[in-house]
Amino acid sequence: MSRIATRFAELKAQNRAAFVPFITAGDPDTETSFAILTKLPKAGADIIELGMPFSDPMADGPAIQASSTRALKAGMTLNGTLGLVTRFRANDKTTPIVLMGYYNPIHAHGAERFAKDAAQAGVDGLIVVDLPPEEDAVLRTPAKKAGLDIVRLATPTTDDARLKTVLNGAGGFLYYVSVAGITGTKSSSEGDMKSAVTRLKRATSLPVAVGFGIKTPEQAAATARFADAAVIGSAIVTRIAEAVTVKKPNTALVNDVIGFCETLAKSVHGARA
Repeated sequence: MSRIATRFAELKAQNRAAFVPFITAGDPDTETSFAILTKLPKAGADIIELGMPFSDPMADGPAIQASSTRALKAGMTLNGTLGLVTRFRANDKTTPIVLMGYYNPIHAHGAERFAKDAAQAGVDGLIVVDLPPEEDAVLRTPAKKAGLDIVRLATPTTDDARLKTVLNGAGGFLYYVSVAGITGTKSSSEGDMKSAVTRLKRATSLPVAVGFGIKTPEQAAATARFADAAVIGSAIVTRIAEAVTVKKPNTALVNDVIGFCETLAKSVHGARA
């Protein structure tokens, strides 16, 4: 099985959800970003979502937009992102990594070349938010050949007919975008999220992860009671931004972010106790 499938099988046997933190590669700089990345598994991360910084991240709110800007300003590139994964894999062979980003840098790199390079680096899955199912064969075909899962997105406006299209060719897990909008700006009600996840689970055997609106440990725990994974991004990169603003030393920045992730992970892992 893939690392993603193996991890969800392990979690299912333990009757707990996955904690999936998001960080942007190279934010606020390469080495600080790498330090956070390497410490996330011990902080409780079950799967890591690593953002590929892009100059026009249209699905993302101000926090993640700013993280991309910081990373690009510090010199992070697509090759640099893959380099971080390669370095990570030198000491961690089991934690799944899913790259999240936009198609333009992948297109510039070459989709087939990107799929091969990502797999060789140790990437497990891809979330490309501006590449709809009808158009993603250009990446999905080489990704499948390279052993990478294409993680698809469902939203509050995805009806049953559209859901069939979304699920056709999907792999790894299904990512439920819990709000109709950009990341980190608002949250959905627990009742609405639970109803949506229940509907999605009737349509697929893939694990269902929920993200785009989870900001606090309490919200993370509530989500983990009914979803297979809770994805938290904006709240984490906001901690990085705050530390950068007050010019915290890099070690203190890393410790602060990892401490926050530990709190989130405990909330997710203990939600069904």
